[in-house]
Amino acid sequence: MSAKSIQLHHPFKTIILTVSLGVLLTGCFTTRPSVPAAKTPPVNLSRTDNLALGNPSRASISDPDNYPITRPQYMLSYNRSRGIANWVSWHLSPSWKGDAKRTTDFRPDPTLPTGWYAARPNDYTNTGFDRGHLCPSDDRDSTPEDNAATFILSNIVPQAPRHNREVWKSLEDYERQLMSNGNDVYIIAGVSGTGGTGQNGYATTIANGKLTVPATLWKILVVVPTETDNSFQITANTRVIAVNIPNNQTAADKPWRAYLTSVDALETLTGYDFLSNVPVDIQQIIERQIDGGNS
Repeated sequence: MSAKSIQLHHPFKTIILTVSLGVLLTGCFTTRPSVPAAKTPPVNLSRTDNLALGNPSRASISDPDNYPITRPQYMLSYNRSRGIANWVSWHLSPSWKGDAKRTTDFRPDPTLPTGWYAARPNDYTNTGFDRGHLCPSDDRDSTPEDNAATFILSNIVPQAPRHNREVWKSLEDYERQLMSNGNDVYIIAGVSGTGGTGQNGYATTIANGKLTVPATLWKILVVVPTETDNSFQITANTRVIAVNIPNNQTAADKPWRAYLTSVDALETLTGYDFLSNVPVDIQQIIERQIDGGNS
């Protein structure tokens, strides 16, 4: 009797064979559980570093329009062609607060390279624009020297008076409120575009064209709970506040929260890479969010 006829007359054997093959085949094609993609490990950032979050424009001494100036009180990128800073970065904590008096000693920056124009106090006289701080005087009043550093004119930009004294000041006050509530605040403030409207109307420059009047002033605040450690980490839950406020008188008709935006939007505006010291997967989360106003 052939094997074929045995299979035909013994279906039970055939069924056993079929089931065995099915089990065998199923075992061969069983899908393995997926393995989660590895996340970037947390990065420890220096709690005392004014540039802890990164150099957003990669300022370099080889680039006169993106020239780094580092002081104990802040770090900035200076633009020779525009005569003002691109941005200033600093860290706000209780250690920077004290009772030193406001100096009001506006003066040229002595650290600019020889041959570069350094803004003078009278460049702003009768222009209709304030001498507006990027790093505020009230963020640096631990000592007279710290406060005086904020009046060096490379930290100053032509700012519409109501913008400076109302909406921008309100945001500065909020920074210090965050600090008083138990946080360190890492801040980057800067300018974008050309042309603002002061008390005397619209202008693109002052000081006979030597100083550019920016179109907007923007700011990023990263809020980190105060700890005794010398380092900190940014997580997906870290609060980030970003604003972009037009440099005109009527900007003060609205509160600063009306100008909330995202870090991603500011990167598109400026071409900078903010928070570059933060792991990329965390950046992707916090840079696209617009602050919801948590206290």
